[in-house]
Amino acid sequence: MKKAIFTYTAKQLTPYIDWSYFFHTWGINANDTGGREAFEVRHDAELLLEEHKDNAVARALFALCDARSNEDDIIIEEYTTLPLLRQQHARAGESNLCLSDFISPHSDKIGLFATTASGAFARADESDDYHRLLVQTTAARLAEAAATLMHKEVRTKRELWGYAPDEDLTPAELNAEKFRGIRPAIGYPSLPDQSVIFVIDNILHLRDIGIEITQNGAMLPEASVCGLMLAHNAARYFSVGNISIEQLHDYAQRRGLSTEHLHKFLYKNLR
Repeated sequence: MKKAIFTYTAKQLTPYIDWSYFFHTWGINANDTGGREAFEVRHDAELLLEEHKDNAVARALFALCDARSNEDDIIIEEYTTLPLLRQQHARAGESNLCLSDFISPHSDKIGLFATTASGAFARADESDDYHRLLVQTTAARLAEAAATLMHKEVRTKRELWGYAPDEDLTPAELNAEKFRGIRPAIGYPSLPDQSVIFVIDNILHLRDIGIEITQNGAMLPEASVCGLMLAHNAARYFSVGNISIEQLHDYAQRRGLSTEHLHKFLYKNLR
């Protein structure tokens, strides 16, 4: 296993911010991002970033691990099993996907990552709702931008992983995910079980970059991201969607946890 820690400044990260998600958090419709409200809130965020441009605002943690798949599980470094969920309701003509499909059953690699922008800005004035939300939403975008930049470095630098050394993409192309491979984050549609973070933390040790995990699997600070990196040419994002009680029981058995315990993490998928 190979591990690395990165530190990024606001100046380094600003070009990699995906402002569409920033506007979404503010409840600004995609068709209104050229309007006055969008202009003002982005302007204020950019002033905040400019003020802290030379500060070390985000930290990132990466581990490159040996891996192999075993049906719907990924075996990491031969000592950790990561059980996953498979789609049960794919569109007609498409396969029911699982993230393990993109890992070889024989010998492969997987990346694990976490980023946090915990120290991005001075503590927001809690009495000023606007400033507090501005700080929170900008810090969240910095954590995602750190993941984007780190993933780029991981793909292109042989000393890290380097499976796409000739990649030459602009920040806009990176945010459009035109690179090879995927970076599913915990809690996202293809990796919906937030409790998976405990499995990954056993390998990554998120405290190394200042991330604490609550009993419910939430990360503190909130401006943090954690997930997997898969390099397969055919790897793509998908939504696990609704699962059956039968798959929940199978998943619980593979996780070594009770169905009652997992129900609170997967209730949205059990409709």
